[in-house]
Amino acid sequence: MILVTGGAGFIGANFVLDWLAHSDEPVINLDKLTYAGNRENLASLAGDPRHLFVRGDIGDKALTGRLLAEHRPRAIVNLAAESHVDRSIHGPEDFIQTNIVGTFHLLEAARDYWSALADDARTAFRFLHVSTDEVYGSLGKDDDAFSETHRHAPNSPYSASKAASDHLVRAYHHTYGLPVLTTNCSNNYGPYHFPEKLIPLMIVNALAGKPLPVYGDGQQIRDWLYVKDHCSAIRRVLAAGRPGETYNVGGWNEKPNLEIVHTVCALLDELRPRADGQAYRQQIAYVADRPGHDRRYAIDARKIESELGWRPAETFATGIRKTVQWYLDHQDWVRNVQSGAYRDWVAKNYGERQS
Repeated sequence: MILVTGGAGFIGANFVLDWLAHSDEPVINLDKLTYAGNRENLASLAGDPRHLFVRGDIGDKALTGRLLAEHRPRAIVNLAAESHVDRSIHGPEDFIQTNIVGTFHLLEAARDYWSALADDARTAFRFLHVSTDEVYGSLGKDDDAFSETHRHAPNSPYSASKAASDHLVRAYHHTYGLPVLTTNCSNNYGPYHFPEKLIPLMIVNALAGKPLPVYGDGQQIRDWLYVKDHCSAIRRVLAAGRPGETYNVGGWNEKPNLEIVHTVCALLDELRPRADGQAYRQQIAYVADRPGHDRRYAIDARKIESELGWRPAETFATGIRKTVQWYLDHQDWVRNVQSGAYRDWVAKNYGERQS
């Protein structure tokens, strides 16, 4: 059995679904169910005895301690995080509490549990911490991509909180010997992505006839990773990664944001044309840039390939087509997550940026 935290969110739910599609090993799924956590993401697992959902906070050490003592998992996969840069700019406190304080309490619970295990179980146990490439800061146009030895230089409250959690995980290995693994991934996209992030927001707004807000000049470059490829990478690192090591996980897909928006528009033109016959690209609206917006991220994923034999299965062309089609096929899911709170957030974040 493994314990997955944040398993009702975007990456977490995809990971739980992926895990149980490839294995009969049960999952304890601990999620606080904040705005981006959604039990509907896990609807296909209703009644599945391999999946135990527990609503709770990783910062509740007593709860995590009870779960560990009762279920005796062989690994913890920590996917619980506040992860939206814009939200961290408007309100950083939740990011500090979840990403730093919450990770600390989870590490403490894990250390107590691991220390009491029998020798063989202690040797086999793993704590896998899922992080982001944003901890490395911003790259210039011609700079080498982020490697695992690149220094942490976060530029937003979100990335700073994730960098702090990375340092805590590393320290628990160095100081206490806790067998940890860390993955730093590039921008994920795919099914169940909450529509505040770039790709799902463009799809949802396009279909609703709303403006497609593009920050600044749209030339901010990101590496894009299909979420199911990320899930396979986590499984591989958990199975064969060396304790204490960090593995960067990327899709080998560096693209500017504006190109992503154009690609989404072109796919919608093909798969769900506008009633008036016009191109979705006409809905693009440039808005004021995000404060401190990092210009470029790029992942050097050669280590995970050379040491663990992992490479992404999807190209961006195949992954983005699957993603757009998923949103077209799951309009009920989209409607259900667009609560009043979501609409208020979008109005607040993008309304003040209109230019």
